[in-house]
Amino acid sequence: MKQHDPDPPPPPPGGILWETAGDIRALLALPAAFVLQVAHPAVGAGVDEHSVFRTDPWGRGERSLTSVMLWVYGGEAAAEEGRRLRRLHRTIQGTDPHGRRYHALTPAYYAWVHATGFPVSRYARRYFATPFTPEEERQFYAEWLMVGRILGIHDRDMPQTVEEFWPYYRKTLAQEVERNAVVTELTAADRALPAPPGHHSSFTKLLWPLLRPALTRTMRFLSIGLLPPEAREAIGLPWTPKQERRLRHFAALVRLLAPHLPERFRYLPLARRARASRSSSRGSSSPAL
Repeated sequence: MKQHDPDPPPPPPGGILWETAGDIRALLALPAAFVLQVAHPAVGAGVDEHSVFRTDPWGRGERSLTSVMLWVYGGEAAAEEGRRLRRLHRTIQGTDPHGRRYHALTPAYYAWVHATGFPVSRYARRYFATPFTPEEERQFYAEWLMVGRILGIHDRDMPQTVEEFWPYYRKTLAQEVERNAVVTELTAADRALPAPPGHHSSFTKLLWPLLRPALTRTMRFLSIGLLPPEAREAIGLPWTPKQERRLRHFAALVRLLAPHLPERFRYLPLARRARASRSSSRGSSSPAL
Protein backbone atom coordinates (compact mmCIF):
# COMPACT_ATOMS: atom_id res chain seq x y z
CA MET A 1 0.00 0.00 0.00
CA LYS A 2 1.40 3.38 -1.00
CA GLN A 3 2.17 5.66 1.91
CA HIS A 4 0.96 9.22 1.66
CA ASP A 5 3.34 12.05 2.39
CA PRO A 6 2.80 13.48 5.87
CA ASP A 7 0.91 16.75 6.11
CA PRO A 8 3.20 19.79 6.03
CA PRO A 9 3.51 21.32 9.50
CA PRO A 10 2.15 24.79 10.29
CA PRO A 11 4.49 27.55 11.42
CA PRO A 12 5.94 26.86 14.87
CA PRO A 13 4.25 28.14 18.05
CA GLY A 14 6.21 31.09 19.34
CA GLY A 15 7.51 31.97 15.87
CA ILE A 16 7.15 35.23 13.96
CA LEU A 17 3.78 34.37 12.42
CA TRP A 18 2.50 33.06 15.75
CA GLU A 19 3.18 36.51 17.22
CA THR A 20 2.00 38.63 14.29
CA ALA A 21 -0.67 36.92 12.15
CA GLY A 22 -3.45 37.13 14.75
CA ASP A 23 -2.54 40.61 15.98
CA ILE A 24 -5.33 43.07 15.12
CA ARG A 25 -2.76 45.29 13.40
CA ALA A 26 -2.43 42.63 10.71
CA LEU A 27 -6.03 43.38 9.67
CA LEU A 28 -4.99 46.82 8.50
CA ALA A 29 -2.76 45.37 5.76
CA LEU A 30 -5.28 42.89 4.34
CA PRO A 31 -6.93 45.32 1.86
CA ALA A 32 -3.54 46.21 0.37
CA ALA A 33 -2.58 42.54 0.04
CA PHE A 34 -5.85 41.82 -1.76
CA VAL A 35 -5.25 44.69 -4.18
CA LEU A 36 -1.76 43.42 -4.99
CA GLN A 37 -3.11 39.90 -5.55
CA VAL A 38 -5.82 40.96 -8.01
CA ALA A 39 -3.45 43.32 -9.87
CA HIS A 40 -2.18 40.17 -11.57
CA PRO A 41 -4.47 39.83 -14.62
CA ALA A 42 -5.16 36.13 -14.12
CA VAL A 43 -5.97 36.54 -10.44
CA GLY A 44 -8.03 39.65 -11.11
CA ALA A 45 -10.04 37.85 -13.78
CA GLY A 46 -10.70 34.92 -11.45
CA VAL A 47 -11.90 37.23 -8.69
CA ASP A 48 -13.96 39.29 -11.14
CA GLU A 49 -15.76 36.25 -12.54
CA HIS A 50 -15.97 33.88 -9.56
CA SER A 51 -15.69 35.79 -6.27
CA VAL A 52 -18.52 37.20 -4.14
CA PHE A 53 -16.40 40.20 -3.10
CA ARG A 54 -19.09 42.54 -4.51
CA THR A 55 -22.21 40.87 -3.15
CA ASP A 56 -20.86 39.52 0.13
CA PRO A 57 -17.63 41.34 1.01
CA TRP A 58 -18.16 40.88 4.75
CA GLY A 59 -18.72 37.14 4.51
CA ARG A 60 -15.83 36.73 2.11
CA GLY A 61 -13.57 38.72 4.39
CA GLU A 62 -14.56 36.70 7.44
CA ARG A 63 -14.00 33.39 5.65
CA SER A 64 -10.62 34.52 4.33
CA LEU A 65 -9.54 35.70 7.77
CA THR A 66 -10.61 32.42 9.38
CA SER A 67 -8.62 30.55 6.76
CA VAL A 68 -5.47 32.58 7.47
CA MET A 69 -5.86 31.98 11.20
CA LEU A 70 -6.14 28.23 10.62
CA TRP A 71 -2.95 28.16 8.54
CA VAL A 72 -1.01 29.58 11.49
CA TYR A 73 -2.90 28.56 14.63
CA GLY A 74 -4.95 25.58 13.47
CA GLY A 75 -2.50 22.80 14.32
CA GLU A 76 -3.67 19.61 12.61
CA ALA A 77 -6.56 21.54 11.03
CA ALA A 78 -4.11 23.68 9.02
CA ALA A 79 -3.42 21.04 6.37
CA GLU A 80 -7.12 20.22 5.99
CA GLU A 81 -7.85 23.90 5.44
CA GLY A 82 -5.22 23.90 2.70
CA ARG A 83 -6.93 20.92 1.04
CA ARG A 84 -10.31 22.65 1.32
CA LEU A 85 -8.97 25.72 -0.45
CA ARG A 86 -7.52 23.66 -3.28
CA ARG A 87 -10.84 21.88 -3.73
CA LEU A 88 -12.60 25.25 -3.78
CA HIS A 89 -10.32 26.57 -6.53
CA ARG A 90 -10.37 23.53 -8.84
CA THR A 91 -13.25 24.82 -10.94
CA ILE A 92 -12.09 28.45 -11.14
CA GLN A 93 -10.89 29.06 -14.68
CA GLY A 94 -11.54 31.34 -17.62
CA THR A 95 -9.87 33.94 -19.81
CA ASP A 96 -8.06 37.04 -18.56
CA PRO A 97 -8.43 40.52 -20.13
CA HIS A 98 -5.49 39.77 -22.47
CA GLY A 99 -7.19 36.68 -23.89
CA ARG A 100 -5.02 34.20 -22.01
CA ARG A 101 -6.52 31.14 -20.41
CA TYR A 102 -6.11 30.88 -16.65
CA HIS A 103 -6.81 28.38 -13.91
CA ALA A 104 -6.75 29.35 -10.23
CA LEU A 105 -4.36 26.50 -9.39
CA THR A 106 -1.85 27.28 -12.15
CA PRO A 107 1.35 27.28 -10.05
CA ALA A 108 2.54 30.75 -11.06
CA TYR A 109 -0.83 32.36 -10.30
CA TYR A 110 -1.53 30.39 -7.14
CA ALA A 111 1.95 31.16 -5.80
CA TRP A 112 1.59 34.89 -6.54
CA VAL A 113 -1.55 35.11 -4.41
CA HIS A 114 0.39 33.70 -1.49
CA ALA A 115 3.61 35.58 -2.20
CA THR A 116 1.96 39.01 -1.94
CA GLY A 117 1.48 38.58 1.80
CA PHE A 118 5.20 38.83 2.42
CA PRO A 119 6.06 42.27 0.94
CA VAL A 120 2.81 43.85 2.13
CA SER A 121 3.15 42.55 5.71
CA ARG A 122 6.79 43.55 5.78
CA TYR A 123 6.00 47.06 4.57
CA ALA A 124 3.01 47.58 6.89
CA ARG A 125 5.08 46.52 9.88
CA ARG A 126 7.35 49.50 9.31
CA TYR A 127 4.37 51.70 10.19
CA PHE A 128 2.62 49.76 12.93
CA ALA A 129 5.41 47.98 14.83
CA THR A 130 9.18 47.68 15.09
CA PRO A 131 10.56 46.74 11.65
CA PHE A 132 12.00 43.26 11.31
CA THR A 133 15.73 42.79 11.66
CA PRO A 134 17.34 41.00 8.70
CA GLU A 135 17.33 37.75 10.68
CA GLU A 136 13.65 38.15 11.67
CA GLU A 137 12.80 38.88 8.04
CA ARG A 138 14.45 35.63 6.95
CA GLN A 139 12.56 33.74 9.65
CA PHE A 140 9.29 35.38 8.63
CA TYR A 141 9.85 34.39 5.02
CA ALA A 142 10.78 30.82 5.98
CA GLU A 143 7.54 30.55 7.96
CA TRP A 144 5.59 32.04 5.04
CA LEU A 145 7.01 29.25 2.88
CA MET A 146 5.69 26.76 5.46
CA VAL A 147 2.23 28.25 5.03
CA GLY A 148 2.65 27.94 1.26
CA ARG A 149 3.29 24.21 1.62
CA ILE A 150 0.07 23.90 3.63
CA LEU A 151 -1.71 25.54 0.69
CA GLY A 152 -0.16 23.04 -1.71
CA ILE A 153 2.45 25.34 -3.23
CA HIS A 154 5.53 23.37 -4.25
CA ASP A 155 8.95 24.67 -3.29
CA ARG A 156 9.88 24.83 -6.96
CA ASP A 157 7.15 27.43 -7.53
CA MET A 158 8.23 29.87 -4.80
CA PRO A 159 11.60 31.54 -4.25
CA GLN A 160 13.19 29.72 -1.34
CA THR A 161 15.06 32.62 0.25
CA VAL A 162 14.45 36.32 0.81
CA GLU A 163 17.34 37.08 -1.53
CA GLU A 164 15.66 35.06 -4.30
CA PHE A 165 12.26 36.59 -3.59
CA TRP A 166 13.02 40.17 -4.58
CA PRO A 167 14.06 39.53 -8.22
CA TYR A 168 10.93 37.35 -8.64
CA TYR A 169 8.78 40.08 -7.10
CA ARG A 170 10.26 42.88 -9.20
CA LYS A 171 9.91 40.81 -12.38
CA THR A 172 6.23 40.14 -11.68
CA LEU A 173 5.62 43.82 -10.97
CA ALA A 174 7.34 44.78 -14.23
CA GLN A 175 5.81 42.15 -16.51
CA GLU A 176 2.39 41.21 -15.12
CA VAL A 177 0.90 43.60 -12.58
CA GLU A 178 -1.52 46.24 -13.83
CA ARG A 179 -4.40 48.46 -12.81
CA ASN A 180 -7.34 46.37 -13.95
CA ALA A 181 -11.09 46.65 -13.38
CA VAL A 182 -11.03 44.85 -10.04
CA VAL A 183 -8.20 47.02 -8.69
CA THR A 184 -10.09 50.13 -9.78
CA GLU A 185 -13.24 48.90 -8.09
CA LEU A 186 -11.50 48.00 -4.84
CA THR A 187 -9.75 51.36 -4.61
CA ALA A 188 -12.69 53.55 -5.68
CA ALA A 189 -13.65 56.30 -3.25
CA ASP A 190 -17.32 55.71 -4.04
CA ARG A 191 -17.23 51.89 -3.91
CA ALA A 192 -20.72 50.42 -3.52
CA LEU A 193 -20.08 48.61 -0.26
CA PRO A 194 -23.17 46.71 0.94
CA ALA A 195 -24.24 46.92 4.58
CA PRO A 196 -22.78 44.32 6.94
CA PRO A 197 -24.84 41.40 8.27
CA GLY A 198 -27.53 42.50 10.71
CA HIS A 199 -28.24 45.65 8.71
CA HIS A 200 -31.97 45.02 8.94
CA SER A 201 -32.10 46.56 12.43
CA SER A 202 -33.51 50.06 12.51
CA PHE A 203 -30.35 51.38 14.15
CA THR A 204 -28.06 50.02 11.44
CA LYS A 205 -30.37 51.13 8.66
CA LEU A 206 -30.23 54.64 10.04
CA LEU A 207 -26.46 54.78 10.46
CA TRP A 208 -25.18 52.82 7.46
CA PRO A 209 -25.71 55.59 4.87
CA LEU A 210 -23.59 57.83 7.14
CA LEU A 211 -20.91 55.23 7.94
CA ARG A 212 -20.42 53.79 4.46
CA PRO A 213 -18.64 56.79 2.87
CA ALA A 214 -16.19 57.05 5.77
CA LEU A 215 -15.51 53.31 5.79
CA THR A 216 -15.05 53.22 2.02
CA ARG A 217 -12.57 56.10 2.14
CA THR A 218 -10.66 54.43 4.96
CA MET A 219 -10.42 51.11 3.10
CA ARG A 220 -9.20 52.94 -0.01
CA PHE A 221 -6.66 54.86 2.08
CA LEU A 222 -5.22 51.67 3.61
CA SER A 223 -5.45 49.68 0.36
CA ILE A 224 -3.21 52.17 -1.44
CA GLY A 225 -1.12 53.49 1.43
CA LEU A 226 0.07 50.12 2.70
CA LEU A 227 1.13 48.90 -0.72
CA PRO A 228 4.91 49.00 -1.01
CA PRO A 229 5.79 52.05 -3.16
CA GLU A 230 7.18 49.94 -6.00
CA ALA A 231 3.92 47.96 -6.16
CA ARG A 232 1.84 51.13 -5.99
CA GLU A 233 3.85 52.56 -8.89
CA ALA A 234 3.58 49.36 -10.96
CA ILE A 235 -0.21 49.33 -10.55
CA GLY A 236 -0.52 53.06 -11.21
CA LEU A 237 -2.28 54.10 -8.01
CA PRO A 238 -1.97 57.72 -6.82
CA TRP A 239 -0.44 58.60 -3.44
CA THR A 240 0.45 62.10 -2.29
CA PRO A 241 2.85 63.44 0.36
CA LYS A 242 -0.19 64.69 2.29
CA GLN A 243 -1.67 61.18 2.34
CA GLU A 244 1.67 59.77 3.47
CA ARG A 245 1.75 62.21 6.40
CA ARG A 246 -1.77 61.21 7.39
CA LEU A 247 -0.81 57.54 7.28
CA ARG A 248 2.25 58.15 9.44
CA HIS A 249 0.19 60.04 12.02
CA PHE A 250 -2.40 57.25 12.12
CA ALA A 251 0.33 54.62 12.36
CA ALA A 252 2.01 56.45 15.25
CA LEU A 253 -1.21 56.26 17.23
CA VAL A 254 -1.61 52.56 16.48
CA ARG A 255 2.02 51.89 17.35
CA LEU A 256 1.56 53.69 20.67
CA LEU A 257 -1.68 52.01 21.74
CA ALA A 258 -1.65 48.46 20.35
CA PRO A 259 1.19 46.98 22.46
CA HIS A 260 -0.62 48.00 25.65
CA LEU A 261 -3.92 46.31 24.82
CA PRO A 262 -4.84 43.20 26.82
CA GLU A 263 -4.40 39.96 24.90
CA ARG A 264 -8.18 39.52 24.58
CA PHE A 265 -8.39 42.77 22.61
CA ARG A 266 -5.10 42.60 20.76
CA TYR A 267 -5.48 39.14 19.20
CA LEU A 268 -8.25 37.65 17.09
CA PRO A 269 -10.28 34.88 18.76
CA LEU A 270 -8.72 31.81 17.13
CA ALA A 271 -5.22 33.18 17.68
CA ARG A 272 -6.03 34.09 21.26
CA ARG A 273 -7.34 30.62 22.06
CA ALA A 274 -4.31 28.93 20.50
CA ARG A 275 -1.92 31.19 22.36
CA ALA A 276 -3.77 30.66 25.65
CA SER A 277 -3.75 26.89 25.14
CA ARG A 278 -0.01 26.93 24.51
CA SER A 279 0.64 29.07 27.58
CA SER A 280 -1.51 26.75 29.69
CA SER A 281 0.24 23.59 28.47
CA ARG A 282 3.65 25.14 29.02
CA GLY A 283 2.66 26.20 32.51
CA SER A 284 1.29 22.77 33.45
CA SER A 285 4.47 21.06 32.25
CA SER A 286 6.77 23.38 34.19
CA PRO A 287 8.24 22.13 37.46
CA ALA A 288 6.80 23.57 40.64
CA LEU A 289 8.82 26.38 42.18
